[in-house]
Amino acid sequence: MFGRLLRTLTLLTLALAAFFLWPLGVPQEKPHPTLVVLGAAQYAGRPSPAFQVRLDHALELYQAGGVQTIVVTGGRQDGDPYTEGGVGVSYLKRHGVPAGILKAEERSRTTAQNLNYAAELLPPHAAVTVVTDHVHAPRALAMARDMGFDANASPSPLWPSAGLRYRLRERLAWAAYLLLDYEGMRTEEFGAQELDT
Repeated sequence: MFGRLLRTLTLLTLALAAFFLWPLGVPQEKPHPTLVVLGAAQYAGRPSPAFQVRLDHALELYQAGGVQTIVVTGGRQDGDPYTEGGVGVSYLKRHGVPAGILKAEERSRTTAQNLNYAAELLPPHAAVTVVTDHVHAPRALAMARDMGFDANASPSPLWPSAGLRYRLRERLAWAAYLLLDYEGMRTEEFGAQELDT
């Protein structure tokens, strides 16, 4: 009896360790002409390190050619005069991206909202490349596709101070999204990009 319980606990522990430690990824694909850069924190009008690596990655994709639209997402914290979307657009402008291809989505506070509100700024059924860090990319890409986007992802590296806590939190959010419909969204709730049937 004790041996069976010990084997079961060992297998469960190994399965959980594999889930949390196995690297998740997204397929490497050519970016679409439209990028959706998912927001992260900003501090007093400057991108946080997490946000800056995403913006820098979007800048590299733009400089490589073929990008025609960049939507930078993210709202504001209560009492904050700056939005993530606005700060990100300003950052990219300062680094040479023409204002005419930049759009700021400034209402969202979650990944699902980032994508949903970005869809309102795009033509229906626009093909998009989601730009976020490589730990967040699998969940963000799954959400985008569940919302009906023709989407791929181009993950940025993690920022230098990203720790294990962020990786574990994101892995738990990914599992919750897959298993429990985390953030309560599927295509029927966020219909801006629903495909015609």
